[in-house]
Amino acid sequence: MGLVFGKIGVETPKYEVIKTAQNYVIRQYAPSVVAEITYDPSMFKGDKDGGFKVLVDYIGIFGKPQNTKTEQISMTSPVITKENASVSSEKIAMTVPVVTNEKNKMVTMQFTLPASYGKVEDAPKPIDERVVIREEGEKKYGVVTFGGAASDEVVKEKVEKLKLSLEKDGFKVVGDFVLGRYNPPRITIPMFRTNEVKIPVE
Repeated sequence: MGLVFGKIGVETPKYEVIKTAQNYVIRQYAPSVVAEITYDPSMFKGDKDGGFKVLVDYIGIFGKPQNTKTEQISMTSPVITKENASVSSEKIAMTVPVVTNEKNKMVTMQFTLPASYGKVEDAPKPIDERVVIREEGEKKYGVVTFGGAASDEVVKEKVEKLKLSLEKDGFKVVGDFVLGRYNPPRITIPMFRTNEVKIPVE
């Protein structure tokens, strides 16, 4: 029932709040180890969340862990996703050299591993070669938290407003946004979901 009503009972990333503004907070995140997969949603019949099952299989939530140690790894929250449009070079009459094809957006989905895995070497090696284990250094993000369904339209609006607020307050945006979802979208009632948009800043 906790999942249905949005209860978050798992480990979450460690961070320090360094500024609280009216519409957002600035957080300094500690280094971590993550498991991630980058894919074209067409690999999963157009499902942008298709990589979730691959990562779940790696940590072994619903069955035998798909890693070389057969070691079950605790689930953490939130699940991070980010989209990157695949860019193809295309010369057009000596004017625009690059065209971005919006139909072919690559998606990266990421699980933060429990803090007990301090280095890449500590984590069991994935059997599925699409899963990459890597270390993320300390990062600073501007963050806005919101409830409900994290639809593309809602996320886009949150990102635009957050970016404007950060730049207005003198922060330099140094990368693309990421979306964090704390609750399983297919299980949790929308009104009880917790989501975050995070933009890296300096």
